[in-house]
Amino acid sequence: MKSGQIASQILVVPTAEKGRGGGHLNRCITLVKDLRKIDRAAVLYLPQKDKTPQIENLLKSRDFNPDWLFKNEKSFETFGLIILDRYQTSLNEITFWKNLAPVIGIDEGGCHRDRFDFLVDILVPYKFISLSANITSPALLINKDFNASASKNKSCHIQKILITFGQEDTAGLGIKTARRLSEMKNSQDIDITLLRGALTADNIQSKIKNVKVSEAIVNLAQHIGEYDLVITHYGITAYEALFAGAVVLLDHPTPYHKKLAKAAGFNDVRKIFRNVNTELNREKMILEQKPLYDSVVNNFLFSKNENLAQVCGSFLPAVNRRCPVCGNDTPEKSIARFKDRTYRRCKKCGIIYMDRLCPAPIEYEKEYFFESYKKQYGKTYLDDFDNIKNAAKRRLKIILNLSCKDTQKNENEFKTDSPSLLDIGCAYGPFLAAAKEEGFSPFGIDPAEDAVRYINEKLGISAIQGFFPIIQNDKHFIPHSYDVITLWYVIEHFTDCLIVLNEIKKLLKPGGILAFSTPSYSGISGQTGLKNFLSASPADHYTVWSPKMCKNALLLAGFKVKKFEVIGHHPERFPLLGKFAVNRKSFIYWILLAISKIFKLGDTFEVYAQTAV
Repeated sequence: MKSGQIASQILVVPTAEKGRGGGHLNRCITLVKDLRKIDRAAVLYLPQKDKTPQIENLLKSRDFNPDWLFKNEKSFETFGLIILDRYQTSLNEITFWKNLAPVIGIDEGGCHRDRFDFLVDILVPYKFISLSANITSPALLINKDFNASASKNKSCHIQKILITFGQEDTAGLGIKTARRLSEMKNSQDIDITLLRGALTADNIQSKIKNVKVSEAIVNLAQHIGEYDLVITHYGITAYEALFAGAVVLLDHPTPYHKKLAKAAGFNDVRKIFRNVNTELNREKMILEQKPLYDSVVNNFLFSKNENLAQVCGSFLPAVNRRCPVCGNDTPEKSIARFKDRTYRRCKKCGIIYMDRLCPAPIEYEKEYFFESYKKQYGKTYLDDFDNIKNAAKRRLKIILNLSCKDTQKNENEFKTDSPSLLDIGCAYGPFLAAAKEEGFSPFGIDPAEDAVRYINEKLGISAIQGFFPIIQNDKHFIPHSYDVITLWYVIEHFTDCLIVLNEIKKLLKPGGILAFSTPSYSGISGQTGLKNFLSASPADHYTVWSPKMCKNALLLAGFKVKKFEVIGHHPERFPLLGKFAVNRKSFIYWILLAISKIFKLGDTFEVYAQTAV
């Protein structure tokens, strides 16, 4: 799928292999049903080998419409978004799905999770993993229809226990737990129910003293708050029971489940089996799990009452299948994830680029240069016009000096007394105004209608409204070559810089100059914490550059870098000593400023490059 294409149909792929339990399948069944409730076209994919009679019965028991099963494996390309709930996805599998559409992994526990476009962790605790997900929220799976009132005004003693280990329970934990409970003191005074899953092979025909075996509880989430104690494994039921106010104890079918439970903070059921005379005190056990309970409740409130389908249904992903600067199509691992975006670093050119879950909520109109600009800089763009214009004159001086050097070496001087200059993303035209004063013949392009009107009417300079690259035969575009093309803090806003750089190369005369500025991830902010730097990166910065990587990327695009200017020095951003450099009058400020300049630690830079003669 091309960057920016809207995800229409959604394919949901669970793990349904024997031994994986029924939790993943149940979750995906619910997801498809809920997505359809909000008018998102979603289907469930089960390979033919997984369609066992038990799974068929499970689908029927969940009232799952057979028409919502995807059957035509030759038309996977019709999907705009693929959601994998596969437990641990193999490299071949993730590669296959990524070649078709953007891929979201739910609770992905495999070693290839960094290859997913986006990750949603619901049951994978943050402390358990090295690379965080885009979205982490246990509350997304909590059934909001549970009976919360059932957990109120209960006795201080455990009176009602539910044992449930999912649809399959291949480890037989349900029977083991029920038998051990039945041996405990006063177990005859406790109502104990063992819930048998739909995929459980054992019929549990042997009776267990003081334990009632139930085939199923319809809408378990609505009744789970009626129990004082719920014993289960790490998963959805554990969180629903916790949120409903029950005491929750876990046993573990695999070491992986045990690690997850420990990382999340759940208590182990074995602690109550150490002594058959242990008295089950509800108040004490509730107090022990209160920190975890408070965390889950806060997470639930933070989720704004959304479920997994509402979150996934809002996704309109824009994903790069090649580097947007050099075009390298080798799949790259993610280096950082945030709620709305994922970052990767190209191994070929080194540029960091962004994939988005949803379009950036920014429009380049009047508000962008006034309200938004003022929030960031304390003044509007027009209030800052003269300062920007002065910076433009410094940049133009560099451009003219480079031209003079080329004249001596290559006899490639500007052929006219008023060299042509195109400023892409010219805003309200301070650079155009400075260029005109310096003898250039300037022309601008910007998406903001108000800015273009200001340039034409107030500055008397030609400019057109639109997004670069603009169609060459557009009646408003002047189809000629330029001596200079500039982009000041603009290049990072393009979703596909490769197209932009190729178009610029076509528009520049032989030996023409390309100049632009952009934030640098090799500055002091990026050096002291790349993840924090990327977290603070604006939502519409699709590429993140550094001088070193920029040189390599421009060389691959057919440009030779002539000069770098590292700017944007911020002594106050240095670790440890930066807090003493807030005041420009302080000695520390000037020491750190000198260090920043010597080691080129500015957070932005300018680059001046040239096409081949």
